[in-house]
Amino acid sequence: MDRMNRTLALTALAPLTWGTSYLVTTELLPPDRPLLTATLRALPAGLLLLAVTRLLPRGGWWWKATALGTLNIGAFFALMFVSAYRLPGGVAATLAAVHPLLVTALASGVLGERVAPLARIAAGTGVIGVALLVLTPGARLDAWGVLAGLGSAAATAAGVLLTKRWGRPAPLLAFTGWQLVAGGLVLVVPTLVLEGAPPALTTANLLGYAWLAIPGTALAYLAWFSGILRLPASRVSLLSFLTPLTAGALGWAVLGQSLAPLQLAGGALVLVAVGVGAYAGRPPHRPAPVASEPRVLVGARV
Repeated sequence: MDRMNRTLALTALAPLTWGTSYLVTTELLPPDRPLLTATLRALPAGLLLLAVTRLLPRGGWWWKATALGTLNIGAFFALMFVSAYRLPGGVAATLAAVHPLLVTALASGVLGERVAPLARIAAGTGVIGVALLVLTPGARLDAWGVLAGLGSAAATAAGVLLTKRWGRPAPLLAFTGWQLVAGGLVLVVPTLVLEGAPPALTTANLLGYAWLAIPGTALAYLAWFSGILRLPASRVSLLSFLTPLTAGALGWAVLGQSLAPLQLAGGALVLVAVGVGAYAGRPPHRPAPVASEPRVLVGARV
């Protein structure tokens, strides 16, 4: 397996892990606390990474890290949960799957990447596959929910493109920690205002939050950002189709949910989209800028 294949496989662990969040949320976490869940996913994980690295941003990277954290974490989590609460899960998941379409459409103009035609076809095929996998007949639509779902897709697409464009000025652990802390802090006030103080947490709740914060956020975003910085953005974004696929597979295997033939066909389309998009064209790319020389000042020690 060459280096690009290894990077793809490592990056794919992120959306595969995110697919477990649906099962963990429904089975282990307190109900009706979406913003609390989002905050506790991001902030503790980010603080842990900052404690390990003891590096803070310098200069313009204060606002860049805040912008990336807001797009990739804070706004994405908040809008995703609003969409999930106002729409059936299948509609919300399909709207979120628009993210790879946006990245493949914009990567050429924003990043100068050569996006293979097959990658664009794969993005559209993946959206169709997700729709077949999760949409149910008679699914209702809510205008605010639709806007929130499209907003979450736009936020994470913009986050992917800007992460790729700006690169990282510090080691990956610190770079990821900055974004998780920024995104978590953005969510604190809305969480307290809209949901109030956290409830008393059970052991199951704590185990669920621990899973979401460490493997589901800290480790997953390390893999995700590493892939974004090393691979074409359009190729990385297509891997996000693995999240609803994993959620559907776990619902069938763990919760005993049935899968109709149409859903199985949707899952097959998702796998085809990911496989074709991951390798279509294999366009050349330049590595993202990484500060590796000791003489470069990457951050302030704390």
